[in-house]
Amino acid sequence: MTSRKTFLKTSAITGAAMLLNSLHIDAKAEKRERKNKQVNKPIVLSTWNFGLKANEAAWEILSKGGKALDAVEAGVRVPEADPTERSVGYGGRPDRDGRITLDACIMDEMSNIGSVAGLEFIKHPISVARAVMEKTPHVMFVGDGALQFALSQGFPKENLMVPDSEREWKEWLKKSEYKPIVNIENHDTIGMIALDANGNLSGACTTSGMAFKMHGRVGDSPIIGAGLYVDNEIGAATATGHGEEVIRIAGCHLVVELMRQGKSPEDACKEAVNRVVHLMEIRKKNLSDIQVGFIALNKQGEYGSYCVQGGFSYAVFDKEGNNLKNSDAHLIIPKK
Repeated sequence: MTSRKTFLKTSAITGAAMLLNSLHIDAKAEKRERKNKQVNKPIVLSTWNFGLKANEAAWEILSKGGKALDAVEAGVRVPEADPTERSVGYGGRPDRDGRITLDACIMDEMSNIGSVAGLEFIKHPISVARAVMEKTPHVMFVGDGALQFALSQGFPKENLMVPDSEREWKEWLKKSEYKPIVNIENHDTIGMIALDANGNLSGACTTSGMAFKMHGRVGDSPIIGAGLYVDNEIGAATATGHGEEVIRIAGCHLVVELMRQGKSPEDACKEAVNRVVHLMEIRKKNLSDIQVGFIALNKQGEYGSYCVQGGFSYAVFDKEGNNLKNSDAHLIIPKK
């Protein structure tokens, strides 16, 4: 005769075994569902309104089966070469000494990386960053070293100052007040991430940095793990806004790691923004003075974004076309 104690013990073991089997079946079903789910590819995302034109150049490559790496380089070269885009490349705003210094980085599906910071007189820093990645044993060149390397690779030396930038700088010199403006002209750094038809990810990020910054200042844009990060097994992320705050949390690496833990791209971006906000509160800084925005893309072609305060937009080009989207935000500040 089975004792009550033995019965309860047997029942518990049987129940546990059934639960484990059920969890195993559910896990297998979830894995099978992910595997069978159609991947949204190719797809390219980029920051701000000027991302629409940049996406068009990237899509020319992606739609023909080209590599994500080639697409993101071609895409961000568009605003780099546009003198009317005042926060990237040619026509970018100078530092307080009247010098235009450019920062950029690029990363491919094999975790190859290249970066330049404080680069002057070269219109396309993203292509110099790619040359660093592909033609040197190093990953980052700065200042005069970056310029000398670019010249050695055949990049032409050019005057990047346009009349509007020079006029604004001279006007700024009258008071020399340094207060970065949030969402300036609805653009800033351009960051671009893409998933190609072969299922590979790459990303690029390029900027002229904050207007009238101290000479030598470098933000997050050329720093792998801060302004850009790509993990071909998980996803990719890029950032825009006040670089110091992005660097503080190693922002884009954080977003990708959160996706690794199972968060959706949007939820990962939101968590990263929450950490920016938390550190601002600890330091008793005014949140309305800064903007940080992230965009993210996973291996399924799912994407998302989040930002500190309203006003950040990003562009998405996939089979549905090229569309501009407004990011959800932690803080909505009424326009004055």
